[in-house]
Amino acid sequence: MTGTDDPQGEHYFTARPASAAQRRTVRVPLAGQDVEVETAGGVFSPDHVDLGTQVLLRTVPQPPAAGDLLDLGCGWGPLALTLALTSPDARVWAVDVNERALDLVRRNAAHLGLPNVVAALPDDVPDDVRFATCWSNPPVRIGKPALHDLLRRWLPRVAPGGDAWLVVGKNLGADPLQRWLTDEADLPTTREASAKGFRVLRVAP
Repeated sequence: MTGTDDPQGEHYFTARPASAAQRRTVRVPLAGQDVEVETAGGVFSPDHVDLGTQVLLRTVPQPPAAGDLLDLGCGWGPLALTLALTSPDARVWAVDVNERALDLVRRNAAHLGLPNVVAALPDDVPDDVRFATCWSNPPVRIGKPALHDLLRRWLPRVAPGGDAWLVVGKNLGADPLQRWLTDEADLPTTREASAKGFRVLRVAP
């Protein structure tokens, strides 16, 4: 899924995993560490941790130490890998529609020794799983109706007492999205930070 820092304005969807020739290795900061990950073209922000995700990571509190945690629209995995590095006793669901992205998440989790990461297509997540938290740089460029459907599907699955953290570009509709979440989706939402053209929203279902 595409995040909110996409200079090409594209929604990435790649059915095939990247070949060895297509994959490349980059070093990125995650969970206070400088780590090596694999990325490839055909996924969002393949060469670095995008600015929106950086803003989110600087804002969110420490994730729960246990339970099921969700990265919705995981891409190559910066949020999912951070969750897994920070909470090794939790199960981290990295969810995306892009098979190439999921393959990269699996490779990166294996390389970093993170057996607690489960990279899955949306329909492969069991219906009874409830999440202690959700971190997401959601795919706003898929359009408002599709984005609303996506959030209506996943945010109510946050467990009582849990929350979801979303980063959305101000110029890509962060403020109207906050109003829609609170007023129409009945998902109370507050703005927790605003930086570098992005809003960080906390949803407490």
